[in-house]
Parts: sequence; structure tokens; C-alpha cells
Amino acid sequence: MCGIIGYLGKRDINNVILVGLERLEYRGYDSCGMAVVNDGGIDIRKVADRLTKLKNIVEENPLQGEVGIGHTRWATHGKVSEENTHPFLDCKKEIALVHNGIIENYQEVKENLKNKGHKFKSDTDTEVIVHLIEDYYKEDISLEQAVIKSLKEIKGSYAVAVISKREPRKIVGARRGSPLIVGIGDKEFLIASDISALPGIAKKMVVLEDGEVCVCKEDGIKFFDIEGKSIKKKSLPLDMDVSSLSKGRYRHFMLKEIVEQPEVIRRNLEVRIKNGRINLGSQLRFKKEELKEYSKIVIQACGTSYHAGLVGRYLIEKYGEIPVEVDIASEFSLRAHMYDSKSLMIAISQSGETADTLNAIRKAKERGMKIIAILNSKRSSMDRESDGSIYINAGPEIGVASTKAYTAQILNLLFLGVYIGKVKGILQRQKWEKLKYELSEIPEKMEKVLNKRRHIKKISEKYHNVKDFIFLGRGINYPSALEGALKLKEISYIHAAGYAAGEMKHGPISLVHDGMPVVAIVLKDDVYEKMVGNIQEVKSRGAKVIAIATEGDRMIRKMVDDVIYIPETQWYLSPLLVAVPLQLLAYYIAVKRGCDVDKPRNLAKSVTVE
Repeated sequence: MCGIIGYLGKRDINNVILVGLERLEYRGYDSCGMAVVNDGGIDIRKVADRLTKLKNIVEENPLQGEVGIGHTRWATHGKVSEENTHPFLDCKKEIALVHNGIIENYQEVKENLKNKGHKFKSDTDTEVIVHLIEDYYKEDISLEQAVIKSLKEIKGSYAVAVISKREPRKIVGARRGSPLIVGIGDKEFLIASDISALPGIAKKMVVLEDGEVCVCKEDGIKFFDIEGKSIKKKSLPLDMDVSSLSKGRYRHFMLKEIVEQPEVIRRNLEVRIKNGRINLGSQLRFKKEELKEYSKIVIQACGTSYHAGLVGRYLIEKYGEIPVEVDIASEFSLRAHMYDSKSLMIAISQSGETADTLNAIRKAKERGMKIIAILNSKRSSMDRESDGSIYINAGPEIGVASTKAYTAQILNLLFLGVYIGKVKGILQRQKWEKLKYELSEIPEKMEKVLNKRRHIKKISEKYHNVKDFIFLGRGINYPSALEGALKLKEISYIHAAGYAAGEMKHGPISLVHDGMPVVAIVLKDDVYEKMVGNIQEVKSRGAKVIAIATEGDRMIRKMVDDVIYIPETQWYLSPLLVAVPLQLLAYYIAVKRGCDVDKPRNLAKSVTVE
């Protein structure tokens, strides 16, 4: 959840760490801090606030040195306060440490250390690590040896970066359960919890695996396992451009990423359809014969990725003609015994580091299941632990509320369903040719919806002060209703609920009151008449209805209070278009309410703790 950055090199240490934290802030932004080894000591600057305040403090009182670490926090243990803000120091103020993860046995360790005379200043689980290191850091012990000995006592997940005034030209990093990457530049090194912190300095990178330790020094990097045994690691080229991490002319990353969706769809169409055939990429690593043999598919994911999985169920069942179940990742482990090697798991995550999704993968492997990961981040934990991967090619997504990754996930789930149908020999050529043509029109149709931004903004101004929203959909657009409600909740803090429209009369309709906004997805498809009936039900109880409707549907305009038209398309592709007005509606409502849409309260982009 938290962002970690470490740097060893000759550049301005303040600028490097602050820029790194800025790129990592989407991982957590309750508080932030940095520590630098200077002449004979360690200087710290930290605030229980956003990065802007830390920047102001550092500008007035900059740090001096060539080795430093930084951290931006998403609070798990201890309230948001300066005392609980990273980095942490040991009692002697010789060691500084930043940490991402959760230490499960911290109370036991803390009591043992207190009995030895250690003094604690925070309520966090993290602080026990720096004191443990202090306990082992004797005159004849190196910093990395002390770190390794300490981490062997720790239960839970961690990614750590550690510096010491006794060894001022060294950074030690280690991971278990939380990501950590080493960036290699020209006689300079970075340690970071995400690849996004590396561009501009690093030319190559090394991804640490669980139980691995890195030691960065001026003369190079060494790697060890948790037993202290030297290991060899291969470096990989860094394939991310700095410009992709910029907002450009947009006020927020979220708006930029909404607008990028047509291009993301085009990119995927180019990559996935080669010479008229489906190409899922070399990392799928499944033989065609294997995909014929599964009796069931289980999709598991969290949040927006879970909603994409719900849409994917319709698409895979339509084209692959195989039963599909969809589980919330955190719930999967409670019923993992229901699945075996005859079931194929599809795990979906934008970051590839989602802790609940990774845990479900591991539970599935215990049952003999094979895993296909659908993700945006190459070389992530999910990528490495799955049997095959399909990349969604969305590019960096910085806004905490997922937008372009969602539609890219849906599209790649569609391609997987089509691929299975082709492998099984059940997808007719005529049907495939029709689908290719329909898909080719989606980017342009998305752009038409994006051109309605001024109209959607106008609608948002009517409803930005309400307390509750309801979103209704049926069939393949029931997940769209869930996703629309989630987007609004995430960034505007308005309570919103998504429902299958047919369920309204079974309880939720009691919530409807005079003036309550209801967003109804009412397209010209097989459930159109039923959705019209649901609209009449809520209208008769005083609701204000905002309809997402098909262009040319004049009857709906007469029935509802506001309408956002999308171009006509086939029902199975409609969620790709429906997503855009729902995202824009949430965005403009949140902006009107003065919310920080890129960094909503209490949320982080990559949820790396369970």
C-alpha cells in the first residue's frame, strides 16, 4: 500500500526522493517523510500530511547527502500522526528504515525489545523492525547481516529500505509479500516499491522475489537470500517513459486516463488481432489442448477488477461456451475447496500486487488449479506466480480510481473468451468477422461519448449535493451499475449503491424517496422493456432518473429527468461504452464537491495488504 523510494548517487538527493514520492503517492498519502545520511548522522523530514507540505519543508531546510530513503504512507497500524510517520529511527539514531506491509507478530517482538530497554515512539508495527536491526547491529555485524537476522524473526509481509550512519554509502532492501524493485543507472541506484519511481534515472531494473535482499553500494549491487547466501539476479530493461507519468494538459490523472480509453482500445486491437487471428501474447504459456479440457472457469478479483470479471463472465460464456463463476478474491479462500484441477482460474489485477488476489492464487494452486493472470503490470508478483499472463496494455494508471484499466480488462476477457471458442472449434468464422468489425468501431464510439463531457458536467452540477445515489442495470450492464456506484463512492464520498434492476422490488426500492437520483442503464437490447418498467417504478416514487440510453431513443427522453446517449452497439460490447459516461459523471460530481479525485481519502491504488 505504501510507497518506498531509496537512492544512492550524486544527484540532488532532495529532488530525487521527492520526485520518487510524487510518482508513488497514489500508493498512500496519509503522511510522508524522508531520511538522508549526512556527515556523521541521519537527518529526517516528515509530516502527517500530503507531499506538498513535505516539499515546502524541504525547500526551506534541504537535506544534504548522497544516500537517502523516502516513504509515503497508507495507515494500517496507528493513526495518522507525525509520530507514526516513516522513516523510523532506532534508539541510537544510527539506523533509518521505511516499510510497506504488515508485521503480524509485532506486539510480541515489541514486548521482547522493551524488556531489553528499547524505547518506542510510535503505535506502528513498523518500528519494531528498526529496533530489531539495532539489537543485532553489533560492531562485527554488517547492516545487511543485521537486517537478515531481524527479518527472520518477523512474521507477516514487508518491503523495507534501510540506511545507517555507520555504513553511510549503503542501502539495504528486502521483501516478502510486498513488492520491491531495484533500479540501476549510471553509477547510481534506486530502490522502489513500484516501477513508476524509476524512469529518468534507471536504465535497467531487478525485481526482488520473496525472501530476497539487495545491498546497493557505490561499486555495485549484491543480492542474498534470507539465509544470507549470495544469489545471482538478472537485470531487465526499463520499458517505461517518463512522459507517461505526467498529467499533461489535464487537471487530474483520472480525466486524462478516461480520455485515453479509445487509444487503449485501439492499442489492444492492434496487439490482439494479428492477420485476422487472436493473439493473446507469448506470456499466456497455455497449450491450446489444455484450454479445451477445463469444465469450469473461476474468475477472482477485487473492486473494479471484480466488476470487470462480472462482465467477463457473460463474454466468456457467450464465446467460449464454458460455465464461469466470479468470486471476490478475499472470499475465495473461504470456499477454495469447491475447486480442483478441472477448474481454470482467471485472476485480474491492475497492479499485479493485490494481496487478496495473490492469496487466492496461492490457495488455488494448493488445489491443483492453473492460473491465468490478466494484469497491467509486467513482472509483478501475479505475473511471476501465475501459469500464464495476458497484459491489458493500458499504460500507467496513476489515478486511484481505475478507469482505462477497467475497460482494457473487459476487452481482454472478451478476447480470451473468443480464443477459447476458437480452440474448441465452436466459434463460426462469420461470427468472428462480425465481432472484429464491431470492435473496430468501439474507439470512435468512445470518442463520441467523450465529446459529451460538457453535457455530463452540466448534469453533475444538479446532483453534486445529494447524499445518496442508486445505479440500476440488468444483464451484462448490472456490473456496469456496480462499477458506476463504486466510482462515485470512491471519489465523491457520496453513498451510492448498484443493484440488479430486477431486485429493486425485493427490498432496495424502500430506499427511493422524493428527489433521489437514480442512474438507469437502459439500452436498446433484450432487457429494454424491463428496464423501462424499473424506471417507471422509481419515478412513481419521486426519483430523479438519469438514463444512459441508446442514441435515437426519444421515448426515454420523455420519461426521465436527464439522459446521456451513447452510440448504438451490440449488447455484449455495451459495457465498454457505458463505462465512459459513468466515469465522467462521478468525476465531475467529485470535482464540483472539491474532492481530490486522484487521491481519494482512505484509499490507495495498490492494496498490498490483506
